[in-house]
Amino acid sequence: MQRKHLKTLNIIFTKPISANIKWADIEALFIALGAEVNERAGSRIAVVLDGEVQVYHRPHPQPTTDKGAVASVRKWLDSLGYSPIDEAKDTAP
Repeated sequence: MQRKHLKTLNIIFTKPISANIKWADIEALFIALGAEVNERAGSRIAVVLDGEVQVYHRPHPQPTTDKGAVASVRKWLDSLGYSPIDEAKDTAP
């Protein structure tokens, strides 16, 4: 995983929840984790990661993600066993 993806993961798990995360960075993180991202109707996308599917609404017209969506992403990643600590161990030399 590249540093920018690790940074995004760390921001997602930061408390209090940040509302300054670009949705494109979150999608890039999903892909870096091995997810498949599929377009759905409207502004929705389906993310398939570790056999689990989650549907999100891509924010518009602003590129940043609201706190509720960040909390949802955090909860889902945590339920799948992803955390900044685990990823830091995976990328250590």
